[in-house]
Amino acid sequence: MITATTSSQILRHTTSFLSEVLSHSELRRRLISTLLRRSSISNQITLKHLNLAADTLDNAISVSSLTIRSSSLTLAEKLLLPLPQNPISSFLLSLIYTINKRQVEAALSLLQVFYLNPSLARSEIAPVLYEQLFSLHLLPVFRSFDEQRAKILPSTSENSARYPDGYSILDESVVLPPTKLLSRMTNDQASKLRELERDYEETIDDNCRIVAEYFKEVLVSNTSDSSVSLPLSVLKNSGDDAEMKQSQQEMVQTDIPLFKNGRYNPIWTETETSIEFSSSSFSAKCLNAPFYPQRVSPKILKHQESSKELSVTSRSDMDAETESSEDENMPRYSSEFEAETKEKDTVVPLEPRRSQIQESMQINFAEPGGSPDYIMADYDHQPPGNGKCTPPKDFVCPITSNLFDDPVTLETGQTYERKAIEEWFNWGNSTCPITRQKLQNTQLPKTNYVLKRLIAGWKEQNPNSIPSPSPSESLHAEAEVAIKSATPSTSPSSVITQANVDGMISELRHAINNLYLSEILEESEMAVLQIEQCWKEANLGVDIQSMLSKPPIINGFMEILFNSVDPQVLQATVFLLAEMGSRDNAVIQTLTRVDSDVECIMALFKKGLTEAVVLIYLLKPSTTTLAEMAILESLITVFDKKEEDLLKMYIKPKSAAVLLLAQILGNNEERIASSVAKTLINGRVIGCIVGSFRAEWAEERTAAVDILLRCIQEDGTCRHLIAEKVEPSPILESFTGANDAERFKTIQFFSELVKLNRRTFNEQILHFIKEEGAFSTMHTFLVYMQTALQDHCPVVAGLLLQLDLLAEPRKMSIYREESLDTLISCLRNSDFPAVQVVAAETIVSLQGRFNFAGKSLTREVLLKRAGFNRNYKNLDQIDDISHISGELETNPEEEKATDDWERKIASVLVGHEFGLLFEALAEGLKSRSTQLSSACFVSATWLTYMLTVLPDTGIRGAACVCMLKRFVSILKSAKDTEDRILSMLALNTFLQYPDGLLDLASYTKDVLKGLRELKRFSPLASEMLKVLVEENESKAGIWMHKELIQVDCSENGEVLSVICHKDKIFSGHSDGTIKVWAVRGSLFHLIQETQEHMKAVSSLAISESGDRLYSGSLDRSVKVWSIGKSVIQCVQVHDMKDQIHNFAVANSKFCYIPQGNGVKVQSLNGESRLLNSNKYVRCLVVLHKRLYCGCHDNSIQEIDLETGTVSTIQSGSKRLLGKANPVYALQIRGEHMYAASSSLDGAVIKIWNTSSYSMIGSLVIASEVRTMAMSSELIYLGCRGGAVEIWDRKKQDRIDTIRIGTNGKIACMAVDGNEETFVIGTSDGRIQAWGIN
Repeated sequence: MITATTSSQILRHTTSFLSEVLSHSELRRRLISTLLRRSSISNQITLKHLNLAADTLDNAISVSSLTIRSSSLTLAEKLLLPLPQNPISSFLLSLIYTINKRQVEAALSLLQVFYLNPSLARSEIAPVLYEQLFSLHLLPVFRSFDEQRAKILPSTSENSARYPDGYSILDESVVLPPTKLLSRMTNDQASKLRELERDYEETIDDNCRIVAEYFKEVLVSNTSDSSVSLPLSVLKNSGDDAEMKQSQQEMVQTDIPLFKNGRYNPIWTETETSIEFSSSSFSAKCLNAPFYPQRVSPKILKHQESSKELSVTSRSDMDAETESSEDENMPRYSSEFEAETKEKDTVVPLEPRRSQIQESMQINFAEPGGSPDYIMADYDHQPPGNGKCTPPKDFVCPITSNLFDDPVTLETGQTYERKAIEEWFNWGNSTCPITRQKLQNTQLPKTNYVLKRLIAGWKEQNPNSIPSPSPSESLHAEAEVAIKSATPSTSPSSVITQANVDGMISELRHAINNLYLSEILEESEMAVLQIEQCWKEANLGVDIQSMLSKPPIINGFMEILFNSVDPQVLQATVFLLAEMGSRDNAVIQTLTRVDSDVECIMALFKKGLTEAVVLIYLLKPSTTTLAEMAILESLITVFDKKEEDLLKMYIKPKSAAVLLLAQILGNNEERIASSVAKTLINGRVIGCIVGSFRAEWAEERTAAVDILLRCIQEDGTCRHLIAEKVEPSPILESFTGANDAERFKTIQFFSELVKLNRRTFNEQILHFIKEEGAFSTMHTFLVYMQTALQDHCPVVAGLLLQLDLLAEPRKMSIYREESLDTLISCLRNSDFPAVQVVAAETIVSLQGRFNFAGKSLTREVLLKRAGFNRNYKNLDQIDDISHISGELETNPEEEKATDDWERKIASVLVGHEFGLLFEALAEGLKSRSTQLSSACFVSATWLTYMLTVLPDTGIRGAACVCMLKRFVSILKSAKDTEDRILSMLALNTFLQYPDGLLDLASYTKDVLKGLRELKRFSPLASEMLKVLVEENESKAGIWMHKELIQVDCSENGEVLSVICHKDKIFSGHSDGTIKVWAVRGSLFHLIQETQEHMKAVSSLAISESGDRLYSGSLDRSVKVWSIGKSVIQCVQVHDMKDQIHNFAVANSKFCYIPQGNGVKVQSLNGESRLLNSNKYVRCLVVLHKRLYCGCHDNSIQEIDLETGTVSTIQSGSKRLLGKANPVYALQIRGEHMYAASSSLDGAVIKIWNTSSYSMIGSLVIASEVRTMAMSSELIYLGCRGGAVEIWDRKKQDRIDTIRIGTNGKIACMAVDGNEETFVIGTSDGRIQAWGIN
């Protein structure tokens, strides 16, 4: 019956699917890739956000930090929510919600995928989920298309010819193969079937959307009742909607089995009509109902005329067989039911729990000679044969009759299982069991790995041929063989043996009856002890396992555990249950059916019953259950027990404890795993866990690796204790048979183990790893690295490279080349940022110096080499180096070993492919990931520094090309002083050779600035400064300009004039304001603001005596100000009768540019005269009673102020159609005059000799110069584009360019008398000042 789907059912299925996707990275990436490929998203921004969200989600899953994971998930969710709804965004959101334990939202997002693209969701993304949730609701659709298909085939039955065999293709009594069926269709039938197939796919998609909406309504309403009605299916081209609805209602009210296959195809085969259902009440009609058939290739439709024989099977015969089989089964079922009813009537319940056992079954042991199995026959459910392939006889041990696990070949050429032949020799035999040939030596050889690999290959090709044993079965398979192989023989002693067997069976049956039928607890307890004794003495071929493993007997044992208080009885009961459970999984299944049974065993273990740990392991409780039961302390106490104090069991209690600890540490919750690891370290059980490496069971060795690796990651100091006791050989033996995850854990364990703070110890362990084991470790690691996951490769490559370099590096090594290629490839793989980080950190750790906790000291050692020994915020790290590696520094042997290793590994890294690693590190430095860029920076600094130690093979040039610019950038702009010190250390390498020094020339200014700032932290900075300064011929090349201040005075309009005097700066503004600024070192602040002028203050000047300030304004006045210590005060006002655009003061005369042509000269008494009246003057300067004018026509005149004589220095140019070329600024230094104009004649700045009126030089600049200022050695040019170019006055070279950073023009400039401060004013009201160094 199609019933309403509850929200719990939906959540169970969706959560199971999403959890599976999250736990398998390859599956997750494949699904995301499929969705991206099939979603057809054309918007590149959306596609970029989706890719970024997918990478962020992948990073969140891979990291262990909860903080980083939470922030990554939040970022991914914020990226996805604003995007338009599409399958890939909905799928990613469902994964994010699942990690955040928001199951309902996760389910809604996943159902949205089915709504948006049903075809893709049900076929490629979640076909299993489609079958589990959607198929049942689509049964009306399946039925409808089945009926339409049936209408198509009979439509031409009258025209279809019968064949010689007498059958028609539409004969209901026959079943035809699909190829024959299609070959006899007409073209019209085939066409209709294809059209039906298309309609089917569209209809399924429409109904999937409907069902998805229905599921979402159920989840939102969170109801399991009928408040949300079942969805009605929608059919395409349906002739009768009413008939469809009626059919659907019938489907809801009819019991219909759920089919495993979620697809329907109107083109199918009907050969499989025998369908088994769990209930016998189904009619023959139901059994013969059409099942979901297999799809037939469309190619068959193109070959309809091919003739093949028909394989005909009568349906009626099959129906008859079905009915007869049902009839045969019915009486047997009834008789069994009646027998069981009688047995229930004969048992009298004595105790609540015991009565349940007795009601379930009573065993009759009346006949002592009977088989012990027939009594429990009702509980034997052996699965039928499934066609498993028999292994070759050479793969089977002749003693145990099982597949070889550890084959050894004797000198006679015969091969046996190691444990079996050891037991043969232990019995005193010294011959070959098969040939009976006397052996010269009974010491067993090494494992036959060739045969073992052949067996492993056969198992991979025949995965279903031999059942994969559980860990307990694989561990104790030999014990079962021993019991079965010890059957009585025909030897003279067999009669006595058989008598002993019969006596034991009789006693055992009696004990079993007392165990679960006796009302007296003491009798049941005694029975347990008797059964235990029989079990331990069962060496005569008695199959006790089958007699005890029946559910009633198991329940009897559990009654003892619940009611007994005798420690010996409890120990015996747990022992028996554990021994049986290790052989037969059915025993464990019986125990796990009742939760109270598991809780009882847990409670006994916590109360001190140590052997119960084996039974707990066999019960396979979930990690959550183990954490809730709080059995960690009890597990630790197991390791305190001595072996002789514990029972001898097939699975040792300590082995079970190790396996359970590994399971607990595998908890996804970091807090729990961290707490457990700390407890283990403090509990001092590390040594006992290391002892598990000698275990015979590979799973125990793997579990020990997991535990110790987690402990090292939690507290690196414990690696020293592990390193002292570890034996790599057993771990390496487990490596070949392990899965990828276990192999990677082993590689991680070895990699962490060689991070000791003594180099000689590290190399000793590396030698053990390389040389021990029965196979080539390096070859095995190489093969694994070539097939490992991306995030595993860097760690494997790092370990393999260290193993290869134990010997002196050869010219060619496949291991070294492959390792380096892998590291560089991973470092450049920007699609996997987490892999890049691991690769970079692996390279850093290869330097070989570690502290006691295993942390790499590469960064700290480099800082120490740079002389970074001042008291600074992080200098405690340097102190840690001395403290942690003090023994290294005082032990010459260790120091030499470490230095030799560093040179060896650095030589290999930098020499690979002529410095290819530097290119990869340079790319990593550009990453936005702080962790990646930091690791790449440290690696690049270390390898660059090592170039000064290694022989020069031309790699320095390659490193300089890749890294120089990055190191200079870090030295210039990094905020962290340590990073700047490291970049300085790397740059020092390039100073050691001429080409590097030449490459540094273009960065001299930035380098010198950084070195000056670092002098107080490192003496190396002073040494580098000395080298660089000596290489520069003039100080002009090393002038530094540091911005002091930028002030916004836009409320006062433009800054039209600025002048410096002593420690003050005066500025004139377009609103008539004059401001006074104080400058003390790098401090710059306003001390006075006055507005005496009515209009703009166009120019300012200082008197020769230095105690007066003159201000000229467009309000036609010049004001005289007395300059005090802190303020200025207006003391005199001169009316100039004309606007003042620029002026200069000389010998108590004011020379200024008026509104019109010429220059006016006015004395203090008010007399005025106009000079150079035929020229429109743009700028002027006064020197030694001479006035120099720069005019609009590009001419320059010299005027004698005493006589008024005018001399022409530069003739003007007549402007016809061309552009005007005025002289914008004039400056005089000594006998040289500098004139600034436009670049029409090629030179913007022309240099004239004021004595001879000859041009002696020029400066070529790309843009016009509107204002100019000068110091004794520098020329400052205010260009039209808002830049200030700085030129060396003597060498006439440009040495720097300053960008003012605003859109305004540079209106005025000034340099103070001490040449320590440079100031500009801009048209947008800003004042900026720089310190000159």
